[in-house]
Amino acid sequence: MTVSSLRARPAGLDPRAIRRDFPIFQRNPGLVFLDTASSAQKPAAVIDGIAEFYRSDYANVHRGVYRLSITSTDRYEQGREIVRRFLNAGHLSEIVFVRGATEGINLVAQSWGAAFLKAGDEIIVSELEHHSNIVPWQLLRDRIGIKLVVAPIDSTGGLDLAAFEKRLSPRTKLVAMTHVANVTGHVVPVETVIRLAHAKGAKVLLDGCQAVPRMPVDVRALDVDFYVFSGHKVYGPTGIGILYGKRTILETMPPWQGGGDMILTVSFEKTTYQEPPHRFEAGTPDISGVIGLGMALDYVEGLGRDAIRDHEETLTNYAVDRLAAMPGVKVVGAGQRRLGVVSFTVDGIHPHDLATVLDQYQVAVRAGHHCAQPLMDRLGLPSTARASFGIYNDEADVDALTTAVSAAQEMFKR
Repeated sequence: MTVSSLRARPAGLDPRAIRRDFPIFQRNPGLVFLDTASSAQKPAAVIDGIAEFYRSDYANVHRGVYRLSITSTDRYEQGREIVRRFLNAGHLSEIVFVRGATEGINLVAQSWGAAFLKAGDEIIVSELEHHSNIVPWQLLRDRIGIKLVVAPIDSTGGLDLAAFEKRLSPRTKLVAMTHVANVTGHVVPVETVIRLAHAKGAKVLLDGCQAVPRMPVDVRALDVDFYVFSGHKVYGPTGIGILYGKRTILETMPPWQGGGDMILTVSFEKTTYQEPPHRFEAGTPDISGVIGLGMALDYVEGLGRDAIRDHEETLTNYAVDRLAAMPGVKVVGAGQRRLGVVSFTVDGIHPHDLATVLDQYQVAVRAGHHCAQPLMDRLGLPSTARASFGIYNDEADVDALTTAVSAAQEMFKR
């Protein structure tokens, strides 16, 4: 595949027009934002919609019988329906609002894991994981004595499926794995992972933080047991996220936090709890966050998730070709397919120094271990620079990146 052929952007998605929907680009002329994997920018529809909700419709939910509370509750629960439809979940009760993917994983660990796992049971994670899909299982291991088993990557940077399959055993109770890798953009063949895990009787949790903004996700077609993602990575507000769980599983799980709104009756002797999802949503929720997330998902749907995937895959391939062709630049491998994320190093320049220089050219990239220190250890790298793309990026942004990298190389030659 040639660089020239990659310049043919898929029809139907115009990043330059889309950029006009995002006020930050008007407020920061010339900004080349390549850190969407960390947190996406927000369209005016989300920013203004949240502000208008606070101006016109705000009240607490599930508690009041007056008009404002009913309106606020309706809008909040409409947000749940938008998420259900977005993931093609079968039931509203399968959509649990949490603060982010991190809290969703911790909920599964502390509720399902603590209730149904015992010493000697095994959970498989991969070398690709974000810390949020490692540390909660370590905490559970230290608490009840389960074993954490690591599925390796292969020489190309992709999940080694043969090695993963060998690690499955009758003791495997859960496979917790990323859908699209946070550091490299590797698209994990999750359909195969789920099929193999289910054949051994194990359940599967997928971290969809990098997948949901970039590609269609159908939890019923995947037959996944748990799926998590964070709103702020899919052009929505911070502080809101989603745990999808199969209804038959959520109904067996005990609450993990106690408080208002998750109860049916309370006495000093005994408390009875609501059915899912409210059983897992103690206290006043992030009402505006849910409404803003719904607006963000509607915005993404309006652009078309197939078009977004095609655009980002084309742009990612273009970036890999451009960076790999530069002397002294090494692109970190990502298996057979990558989407939206490119990690790289530059000879003689620490990634933090590189990112500082790139910022002088208004190019914003992430530098560091990207909350994936075990993967960095596996790669033999202390850190990388990471460029990640969104719906507002195009080939000109990649060209600006490579121009700035060349400038940094010249600077460090002196």
